[in-house]
Amino acid sequence: MPGIDVSQEVSSRVADLIALRRDFHRYPELAFEEERTAGIIADRLQKLGYDRVERVAGTGVVGVLKGGESGRTLLIRADIDALPIQEANDVDYRSQVPGKMHACGHDGHTAIGLVLADILARHRDVLRGTVKFAFQPAEERIGGARPMVEAGVMRDPDVDAVIGLHIWNDEPIGAVGVRAGPIFASADEVIFHVRGSGGHGAMPHLNVDPIVAAAQIITALQTLVSREIAPLNPAVVTIGMIHGGTAFNVVADEVEMHGTIRAFAPADREHLVRRVAELARDVAHGLRAECEVEIRSGCPPCINDPTITEIVRRAAAATVGEAHIVADAMTTGSDDMAYFLNSAPGCYFLVGSQNPAKGCTAPHHSARFNFDEDVLPIGVEVLLRSVLEYLG
Repeated sequence: MPGIDVSQEVSSRVADLIALRRDFHRYPELAFEEERTAGIIADRLQKLGYDRVERVAGTGVVGVLKGGESGRTLLIRADIDALPIQEANDVDYRSQVPGKMHACGHDGHTAIGLVLADILARHRDVLRGTVKFAFQPAEERIGGARPMVEAGVMRDPDVDAVIGLHIWNDEPIGAVGVRAGPIFASADEVIFHVRGSGGHGAMPHLNVDPIVAAAQIITALQTLVSREIAPLNPAVVTIGMIHGGTAFNVVADEVEMHGTIRAFAPADREHLVRRVAELARDVAHGLRAECEVEIRSGCPPCINDPTITEIVRRAAAATVGEAHIVADAMTTGSDDMAYFLNSAPGCYFLVGSQNPAKGCTAPHHSARFNFDEDVLPIGVEVLLRSVLEYLG
């Protein structure tokens, strides 16, 4: 890139990247509690001379950097919250907050975003347009992106494209997962209240057993994916929690179940949400029980725009080499980056961070989750090259 030695700019900031990540890791904050984190972000952006720095959606931070010439506006998103997990890692930067831990890589995302913001601020004259940074709270609760969008983050100036990344322990260090189309699934919670009429367990004919009805509902729900969703369209219906009964010889009055619905195609999501409720009610009715179904909407699928994705793919190839691009990277996990992607064309990509040689193999949301910090400069470089191509 004319005027910028990208590799040198990134390599000269590795120490800062690691220091930032480890500081955020030591002091994790849960959804909408990220006061310390947001304060550090806002202070750094202000010292870098950003044209506007604002707190949005409680603990979210937005920074606006105008380039040397007018042009398009690109938003870079990074999530900042931690999880309610007691860390089990024995590292000198382990969490200092009991019961809280960065177990998904958001500490790394925040560090990457701040270092990228630093580099861009020092080279703003080469940018033809504007860069917005959205440091988002409450991703783990699927609660931070929507209020940021509703508060106007995508306006003033209007955002033309959005890019974000996720550190990913399912891929090895040095790999970058980037693909057009869906990459993260939608996520909705479903709650079932199956009601019968309780009584003596030795006399089931005098009762309506909601546990039997609940068991039949669980079995029937599995046919929705296997028989109502196209075989090449991934989707998931999982019942993760069931409560019912008080004694071994008593027929319960009620069973409560909680589950999740995941899909990549919006039409599949709509179909499953509708049919889960219909099927559960009909199965219960056929067994003389009743079923009340509550759907709690989570977030849509993350769907990448082909044009922006190709920019990121070229940036990733220039960073790690074409052979290390993972073109089929997808996960049935969910991420409310989807609200940004639904507001402007964009790309959400995965940066491999697994390294068995360093003990970085635990899955996301594990008490032993940790990532190879060599992923940090890779993330910065892919983002930097993407910004420079889009606004250069």
